[in-house]
Amino acid sequence: MKHGSKPVLGKIVAALVVVGLVAAAVAFWPSGGTKTVSGDFGRAVGLFPGSDVRVLGVRVGEVKAVEPRGESVRVTFEVDDDVKVPADAKAAVVAPSLVSDRYVQLLPAYTTGPEMRDGARIPQERTAVPVELDRVSQSLDDLMVALGPDGANKEGALTRVLDTGARNLEGNGENLHEMNRNLSQAVQTFAEGRGDLFATVKNLETFTGMLATNDAQVRRLNADLSKVSDQLDGERDDLEAALKNLAVALAEISTFVKDNRAVLTEDIDQLTSLTTAVAAKRDSLAATLDNAPVALSNLQLAYNPPSGTLDTRANVEGLDDPALILCSLLTGATGTGNANPNLCTTLQGLIPKGGLPGALNLPGLSAIPAAMTLAEAGVVAPPAAAAEAAAAKASSTEVLVRGADATLGGLLPKDTP
Repeated sequence: MKHGSKPVLGKIVAALVVVGLVAAAVAFWPSGGTKTVSGDFGRAVGLFPGSDVRVLGVRVGEVKAVEPRGESVRVTFEVDDDVKVPADAKAAVVAPSLVSDRYVQLLPAYTTGPEMRDGARIPQERTAVPVELDRVSQSLDDLMVALGPDGANKEGALTRVLDTGARNLEGNGENLHEMNRNLSQAVQTFAEGRGDLFATVKNLETFTGMLATNDAQVRRLNADLSKVSDQLDGERDDLEAALKNLAVALAEISTFVKDNRAVLTEDIDQLTSLTTAVAAKRDSLAATLDNAPVALSNLQLAYNPPSGTLDTRANVEGLDDPALILCSLLTGATGTGNANPNLCTTLQGLIPKGGLPGALNLPGLSAIPAAMTLAEAGVVAPPAAAAEAAAAKASSTEVLVRGADATLGGLLPKDTP
């Protein structure tokens, strides 16, 4: 049983292989069917039933009928079913040579998309035919007639044009050659600089776009420029006079500089030395400029106009403690220093703090008033001095010091109060 099963299995495998080959042959073997397509052409010269229908030069069918229809010709042809043609394909009549038969070319080749179905029609807008030789000849004949003695040259106009052109070009062959060469070089230069040229055009586009975006501001600028131009136009006489005067002044300055060249050179040298010195002392000058306003302000506040003096006030500390002042004076005068430490204690016990306003309150001394006149102090003044004092006291409550300079050495005006 086991030995007989191997031949049976081999037969089954062989049968399956044959069935597969047959199926593949059926799938890939042309079915032999066709689909009919028609197209409208302007002309169909050299196209007959049986002419080829091709795609990329490969025959895929044949023409079945050629039927004239007024101003067009309808060509009916068949295409093999296994050939895919785009639904929007075009058709052209191709003439391989002047004497051979023509064929219909379908284009473009199919790639993707809808396919052309059986019974489809290609309109005349999607068809093309070659130019016939007789039409070319007819066109040339029409041109010759138009330029001939019955046309443009009826009165010799064309002859005169040709004659004038011949006379103008005579002897200028070298110049024409040079012109063509220069033109080719110019074109080459433009071609080599096309990057810069296109960049310039792009920048101009950007600039014009910016102007368009800022149209209102540009219009306002133009209006302002127009106003300025009108103003300058109205003052052109004054401007002309100013320019004339400026010309005269420049001429005089030129003459002055020429006549005083040596003096100006010396002055400039000295000025250079001065500026060099000033530059060397710029830190000091800066400090002076910073401190001068404060110093002048203090001078003005310290000046006493009635007496013509600069008054100062010493802030001496310790005036409210006479014992401390006497202690410092006695120890400093005797040179005792700290040899007698009980001296200051004794003085502070004898003279209490704050006992000196108005009079010296030292033991054994009579009180002396803080202020008294010369007569009250027992000093007899000369008669003249007494008279002057009485007159000054009678005329003003302020007493001016004899010989005082009320102008502070000329810094202040003489009528300073």
